Amino acid sequence: MSTSLHIIGGGMAGSEAAWQAATAGVPVVIHEMRPTVGTFAHRTGSLAEMVCSNSFRSDDDEQNAVGLLHWEMRTAGSLIMEMADAHRLPAGGALAVDRDPFAEAVTERLRSHPLVTVVDEEVTDLPRDGHWIVATGPLTGSKLAEAIAAEAGQDSLAFFDAIAPIVHADTIDMDIAWRQSRYDKGDTEDERTAYINCPMTRDQYEGFIDAMLAADKTEFKEGETAGYFDGCLPIEVMAERGRETLRFGPMKPVGLTNPHDPTNKPYAVVQLRRDNKLGTLYNIVGFQTKMKYGAQKDVFGMIPGLQSASFARLGGIHRNTFINSPTLLDEQMRLRSQPNVRFAGQITGVEGYVESASMGLLAGRMAAAEIQGQALPPVPEMTAMGALVTHITGGADAKSFQPMNVNFGLFPPVDAKGGRRGRQVRYKMYTDRAKAAWTDWLGLRAAAE
Repeated sequence: MSTSLHIIGGGMAGSEAAWQAATAGVPVVIHEMRPTVGTFAHRTGSLAEMVCSNSFRSDDDEQNAVGLLHWEMRTAGSLIMEMADAHRLPAGGALAVDRDPFAEAVTERLRSHPLVTVVDEEVTDLPRDGHWIVATGPLTGSKLAEAIAAEAGQDSLAFFDAIAPIVHADTIDMDIAWRQSRYDKGDTEDERTAYINCPMTRDQYEGFIDAMLAADKTEFKEGETAGYFDGCLPIEVMAERGRETLRFGPMKPVGLTNPHDPTNKPYAVVQLRRDNKLGTLYNIVGFQTKMKYGAQKDVFGMIPGLQSASFARLGGIHRNTFINSPTLLDEQMRLRSQPNVRFAGQITGVEGYVESASMGLLAGRMAAAEIQGQALPPVPEMTAMGALVTHITGGADAKSFQPMNVNFGLFPPVDAKGGRRGRQVRYKMYTDRAKAAWTDWLGLRAAAE
């Protein structure tokens, strides 16, 4: 039997899986179809390319489940987190990343590793021999998707994901817009000014909503019946749910004061977040869209401060495929019908960069242990990674399975004896319990003692 691990896909999950396995001493071959075969969303052939937001979301490891996931990954020697930290951008309490240098650094680290080989080729079938991880992400090639569906005995599920536009910073009118993070979050002045805010009056907001709802949009093709993931809804879909929806979502005006007009509270605020270290590019926060390109320029040009904005990238929409993991995968993330193949990342039904990478981390470790004749114990379900892997391998209802971000609702409840506890206390109980369990699982506590 081959002692090498083959990984299909060099995104967040595939890159992390390769790093974990190679670090454990197992030879790895990454099969990545880019740049030979392109996709709708990718622009380069780099590994771990960020195609949507440049944010890993909250980095608070005491009060936030995704921040806890960051902590667990860092503790496990995650390459993705190491490179994210090395290419971090000011973003208040969030972990935002300078996307191109980040991907280039991940690529360089993996290509230079003596146990890692990167092959630029498309894999179109599920191999029957050897050890494999499928980490092809939301844009799995059509032939491989068909092979997966055939092997699983059912169609893959699918939903549609949207991408937010990116603006050239020097084309934003700063006589109208201003720099400030919500509630002035951030430890430094650079972090507290990492966001650019564009204010709207009520009339401007109403006109913007009307134009957006009337704009030409990309629609599903005939026979496509998939829905959207709630965590990444197109902005016009949110608006269709109610005219005020955006004011309580990405356009909420709270925690901000316009220095150009400090006595008047904006009715709504459009925020832009720094997208690269140079500060030359900003993405419009929460503005994933399915509007056609021409309509985007017209509608987004109605935003005060963006009247003359130049776009480095307009928004878009793409099909996002994932499998019904609770019915198809065992507790080791192996395909039940073909256990030489593991799945990892977004194709398993986790949503988000960090969630995808974390499932790659586990799959890489599990595969490496198996190749070396060992077996990893189950990941404690009270940890962030344990909660995710439990969810996708049997914890979720298969009939209603949908992509999921990490959240405390996936964790076993904490012991709340002593009366009702405040949210901050409960969340700290979750994270303290998780850190102890994760440290034990990694074997770090015994080593430290």
